[in-house]
Amino acid sequence: MAMSLGSSDGDEDEVIAAINTTPLVDVMLVLLIIFLITIPVVTHTVPVKLPAEINRPYQTKPENINLAVNKDGDMYWNEQLVPDTTALLAKLKVVAVMVPQPELHIRGDQDARYEFIGKVILTAQRAGIAKVGFITEPPARGG
Repeated sequence: MAMSLGSSDGDEDEVIAAINTTPLVDVMLVLLIIFLITIPVVTHTVPVKLPAEINRPYQTKPENINLAVNKDGDMYWNEQLVPDTTALLAKLKVVAVMVPQPELHIRGDQDARYEFIGKVILTAQRAGIAKVGFITEPPARGG
């Protein structure tokens, strides 16, 4: 009995250029089986009745503060011009000690820089206002 241990002319083994796809096929078959098993579990859910969405316009209380900021950075306290942030801070400090504390509603112009709104929020934070809200325009109906 004879045994061959290499090529007859003594050259090195040739490089095999073919890709072995067996491991890839094995992984794909395992993933396919996992997906086939888990998809029915995902589609069967617990029946829950979700609450209906109702869009009610927010009712502004008379004690709430409406602060408008236009595109030039001018601030209006319930439609009265506030000259600067120091005057705004003084007004907000008076309001901050009221019980219950009123909410501050900020109406920012769409073209206003974020810097102006940021200064108002920082001033409200320094004054100790706990509730700050933003008034926005609702989206158009049907769109």
